[in-house]
Amino acid sequence: MYAGLTSQNVCFTRWGWRNTGKIVFRKRLARNALMPFIATLPPVLIGMEACGGAHDWARRFRAHHHDVKRMAPQFVKPSVKSNKNDMRDAEGIGEAVTRPPMRFVPIKALDQQDVQALHRVRERLRGARTALGNEGHGLLNE
Repeated sequence: MYAGLTSQNVCFTRWGWRNTGKIVFRKRLARNALMPFIATLPPVLIGMEACGGAHDWARRFRAHHHDVKRMAPQFVKPSVKSNKNDMRDAEGIGEAVTRPPMRFVPIKALDQQDVQALHRVRERLRGARTALGNEGHGLLNE
């Protein structure tokens, strides 16, 4: 069974079907209802767009023995059939995850995300320090 999942601020849209093509579910879920629903499913292949919170959700889904594949949004866009809405996005993600040549984004562990956040903060501080030095040089030259 395959499932496509889109995330929004308040709710998730899910779309799932069997290998035969028969649609099993197609509806929206609130955030607090998502994990109980995922826990009741047998192990499935879940496709998600790669976004900021997708690492955490993917780790939670894997804890329930699901296979989670995350894709960059630009690779999912060709699978969406018409105008953009959440239900069509979920369907497009579910179709894109089954394509053999699809490139997937790896799921990072929590410690990998922590190190990445530290590197980003360090780069921002370094840029701010350089900008402050350049501003001082500019004021002294006047």
